[in-house]
Amino acid sequence: MATAIAEPTGRAVIEEAHPQSFLRKYLFSTDHKVIAAQFLFYTLFFLMIGGLLAVLMRQQIAWPTEPLTLGGILPETMVAKATDGAYMLPEFYNALVTMHGSVMVFLAIMPMLVGVWANFLIPLQLGAHDMAFPRLNMLSFWTMVPAGILTLASFFVVGGAAGAGWTLYAPLSARPDLTGVEMGQILWLIALVFVGLSSILGSVNYITTVINMRAPGMTWFRMPLTVWALFITAILGLLAMPVLSAAGIMLIFDQTIGTSFFIPSNAAGDALSGQPLLWQHLFWFFGHPEVYILILPAMGFTSEILAVGSRKPVFGYKAMVWALISIAFLGFIVWGHHMFQSGMNPALGLAFTVSTLFIAVPSAIKTFNWMGTMWRGNLQLHSAMLFAVGFVAMFAIGGLSGVFMASTPVDIYIHDTYFIVAHIHYVLFGGSLFALFGAIYFWFPKMFGRMMNETLGKIHFWLTLVLFNVVFFPMHGVGMAGMMRRIYDWTGYQHLEGIGATNQIITIAAVGLFASGFLFAFNFFWSIWKGEKAPDNPWGASTLEWSVPSPPKHGNWSEIPVVYHGPHEYSHPDVTDKDWLGQNERPDVVTPAAGSH
Repeated sequence: MATAIAEPTGRAVIEEAHPQSFLRKYLFSTDHKVIAAQFLFYTLFFLMIGGLLAVLMRQQIAWPTEPLTLGGILPETMVAKATDGAYMLPEFYNALVTMHGSVMVFLAIMPMLVGVWANFLIPLQLGAHDMAFPRLNMLSFWTMVPAGILTLASFFVVGGAAGAGWTLYAPLSARPDLTGVEMGQILWLIALVFVGLSSILGSVNYITTVINMRAPGMTWFRMPLTVWALFITAILGLLAMPVLSAAGIMLIFDQTIGTSFFIPSNAAGDALSGQPLLWQHLFWFFGHPEVYILILPAMGFTSEILAVGSRKPVFGYKAMVWALISIAFLGFIVWGHHMFQSGMNPALGLAFTVSTLFIAVPSAIKTFNWMGTMWRGNLQLHSAMLFAVGFVAMFAIGGLSGVFMASTPVDIYIHDTYFIVAHIHYVLFGGSLFALFGAIYFWFPKMFGRMMNETLGKIHFWLTLVLFNVVFFPMHGVGMAGMMRRIYDWTGYQHLEGIGATNQIITIAAVGLFASGFLFAFNFFWSIWKGEKAPDNPWGASTLEWSVPSPPKHGNWSEIPVVYHGPHEYSHPDVTDKDWLGQNERPDVVTPAAGSH
């Protein structure tokens, strides 16, 4: 039995009323909300895997001449056994460095930012029943699954996982005879191609949905900033991911069938036609837009949470939209600043320096507008709001440290030091992950119909904020002292004497930061089953997703809503019985939203 729901566009949407099998409802679902939940569980798993790899890596850095605590249970491909214990092999350390970055970027943060929240929020915030292409949406998740399986499998093949660094620079990555790693590297590259395919399929869907499936009255400048950010991110993904996928396929060919795209000479010393710099150009042409793929959605979530938590409209809404567009455009023309040490022509280096510095302008606009949104607001400091405020502070630190790298003379000194490690983590952990935690606490009630525990959420925030800064802020100083990234044993370098205690403090804090994730995991899973039942609109928010039940039913709306105004109508002068006005509420006919407080 099925009933047709008439859309104002004249298109009929069929809502299935009969029961579905477990496989069809929860595994091979075409419902955007179920697919979002699948992405969420998948990415949380790999977030913990990436954190575990980081802890193992940090133990080696903190105590490079001491045996591993758990070395006795690790296989011989990972450790060397000695009479006084088991010591980490340099090859395994290289694999940890490579796979930590790869897992975090490609299997955790990127699919969590886009796969989870673009799927869940775009139809709900635009007033659509589902994505434009539901089956394609399902496929975008299931093409991500082989990527995870292949990545984990690469640790257990002969030679171990890829160990050429997460940037996979050629010729090291193109010559298995140089590293002893062949199958693990190939598996990871195949996984990378699957990640690219998933991202491209998702991007096509998100872009089409935003352009074609907005509810009546939902004009471009009535869309929530979250949707704007996800829409622009999808465009970046559609343009950038094919470049990385093509480069990955070329690298696989170099390793397997004898091509020489990136290999200048073979094991016998014969000259070939390959160009290692070609890999750098292709990787960073993807890699720098990827930085904004990982930060623009976080900016959108933060804008939404800060407006709701401040009970004020977003300060300078249109300026925020144009800042998002400007950041995305500039992000595509600055990739060369990752290659200042490659022998680049100084004039070209100057062009990349100037264009990189220009990105600070729209980024500063957003930062000051967030501060303007909070200024003299009625701040509601729940867990989501705390993580959003934390994002602004950590992103500002990461942005300021990034100015140093935009300058060629300074970058030549700090390039590939721990200063760079500190910078990227302030942007991608202090930035992206803080915003992601905020988004989970904020939209968890809508996704699962229950509230997360606020006390545990606030403890999680303060532990994360303090321990994160103890881990990564000292890395600026360690980097300025000359400690290079991806270094296995720094004890033999005279200029690094005295950094041992700092590295140990960083590692102890890193273990605590990893452990704080278990507090979040407990709160998350406990709340799914035992949390307080959520009202439809627990935060008093004005965007469309809060006008449907928690969790939303299949098809979202029995009748497509009509949008009358923008997304952030707080402290509205025409409303007296509450301090917000829903997008689908007419200002002259206002009734209190059911189930809100």
